[in-house]
Amino acid sequence: MTYAWRRAFTLVLTVLLVLMMTFAVFRIIPGNPALTILGMEADEAQVAALEAKLGTDRPLGEQFASWLGGVVSGDLGESLKFSRPVGELILDRLPVTASLAVLSMAITIVIAVPLGIAAAKSQRRASGWWISLLSQLGLAVPSFWLGILLVLLFALTFHWFPAGGYVRWSESPLEALRSLFLPALAVAIPQVAVVVRYLRTTMLEQLKQDYVRTGYSKGLKEQAVLYKHVLKNALIPVVTVMGMIFADVLGGSLVVEQVFALPGLGRLLVSSIGARDFPLVQGMILFTAVTVIAINFAVDMLYRVLDPRIRLK
Repeated sequence: MTYAWRRAFTLVLTVLLVLMMTFAVFRIIPGNPALTILGMEADEAQVAALEAKLGTDRPLGEQFASWLGGVVSGDLGESLKFSRPVGELILDRLPVTASLAVLSMAITIVIAVPLGIAAAKSQRRASGWWISLLSQLGLAVPSFWLGILLVLLFALTFHWFPAGGYVRWSESPLEALRSLFLPALAVAIPQVAVVVRYLRTTMLEQLKQDYVRTGYSKGLKEQAVLYKHVLKNALIPVVTVMGMIFADVLGGSLVVEQVFALPGLGRLLVSSIGARDFPLVQGMILFTAVTVIAINFAVDMLYRVLDPRIRLK
């Protein structure tokens, strides 16, 4: 079995396990979900009606089979708060969070890769020390505080960007970009710090390898050694970190979406938890888990491009 097929088989098994765990968690929690939603003052008729709507009055095996069939067909149930299909609600909010994730990742790559290379090249100089210090500060600053600072500086002081809200891409691409830039920057700055530190460390490790000395002995220039050989090998562990970061943001950036009033998946999850909307919470947890698994699979496939040795396995 080839590497890709083995990873695909593992992906399918993992998704099935996530489906079982997502279903089981909401059934293992003590208490009656219907009673939790309606409150202790609800009468038996109201509780029985909601149990029938949720399907919790049926045997567990029948509940799982029905829910699994719905998931396979794209039906994640109906939201109790919004009275709309869960899948429809997720798809409505997904463009906001996906745009935020893609833009923040683009900012991260553009800033972090050059800084990581510069930090590795100048590790014993003042510039390398300053890059390490700034990356440490980026890790230490909380996202919500960073978001507030960006709003105060670029929105309320200079009026370059809006303080909050979201403009759809279909309405105005430029305004959509302006509405997402500050939140994407707030998400990206801690990511930049992480990627810079990982890239610096892995590049320093690669610079000690024998193939680097061999390259220099053959007369290769520093730029060729760094960018054609060292950087490519150093990116392998960095790609893993970036995949995890992207999956985390795509699952919903709770704090940043709250600070900038973005109608994304993060705010939807917060509101569904506050309203005790179990079908919506369950659907969003499943969506986030499957997203993380899919991105990890994509990262595994990217390894084959960065490391030719994997193609032989």
